[in-house]
Amino acid sequence: MDRTATDRFDTSRFEASRNRLASLAYRLLGSATDAQDALQDAFLHWQAADRQQIKVPEAWLTKVVTNLCLDRLRSAQVRREHTAGAWFPELLLDGDPMLGPADTFEQRESISLAMLTVMERLSPVERAVYILREAFSYGHAEIAEILDITESASQQHLHRARTRITATRRRGDRGGREVDPASARRIVEEFLTAATSGRTERLVALLTDDVIALSDGAGLAQKLLRYDTPQRVAAVMQGGFKPTPAKRRLAGGAPALHYALVNGAPAILFVLNDQILGTVAFEVTEDKIAAVRGIAAPTRLARLTETWRQYEPDTPLITEW
Repeated sequence: MDRTATDRFDTSRFEASRNRLASLAYRLLGSATDAQDALQDAFLHWQAADRQQIKVPEAWLTKVVTNLCLDRLRSAQVRREHTAGAWFPELLLDGDPMLGPADTFEQRESISLAMLTVMERLSPVERAVYILREAFSYGHAEIAEILDITESASQQHLHRARTRITATRRRGDRGGREVDPASARRIVEEFLTAATSGRTERLVALLTDDVIALSDGAGLAQKLLRYDTPQRVAAVMQGGFKPTPAKRRLAGGAPALHYALVNGAPAILFVLNDQILGTVAFEVTEDKIAAVRGIAAPTRLARLTETWRQYEPDTPLITEW
């Protein structure tokens, strides 16, 4: 095989693992943009390596991508300490290959906005062990090889990660629930009707007693805005969902409001000219809404828009907002 043919063959071996590696990097970083950068760096490592000596390319690439992500997490931690409370995961639309495996509850939960946010509180190694074990079903011997630690250390990191996640949930952060998709959509549509019609009493009734709302302030806030109590959340949502001439000028027109799934959660997307201007994602119980996250920063919506343009959306819930 000549050099050109060899390069094509080796590139195809990398591409065969791309989606799995991307979904691993996304879970580790919570950012599609950073995950893509990590994959590009991994490809450069792959090109520079003596590939004839790599017996199991999938394992080699998993190790490289994981450790590139760990380097990014460690440097990101320093930056985020100066912008505490300003971080949100980058959103992914249902069907995006970067969401990765979704066969088990643990795999689906690992890409939820609640879990990605909780995992920010883990150390980089704890996060890596947790994701490799829970989302990708690696054994502790394999994780130890990937992270250059002992099996015992892997087990200890997993135990600490699970303990931290459980403790965080007990303090009120959501997660660990799955709801029938039809019920979730019905609740979100009722929420939208109540929020846009000014029916405060009905809107409050749709919220759990310990509901929280988080927002990046239409993409303008330097720190996440947090609201609690059903009455406060209802007031904020009614104000946010009320269309005004000023909002339409800022948006450049009257966006359509679509229902979609984002990171496995029901969401309302504000769409204008195939551009997603904002999204409101929900965490839903059997019959109520436990959390609302409003995101409009363009950097957090870039991949969402890219995927949306290849998407066949349903009829909008509201054609012109």
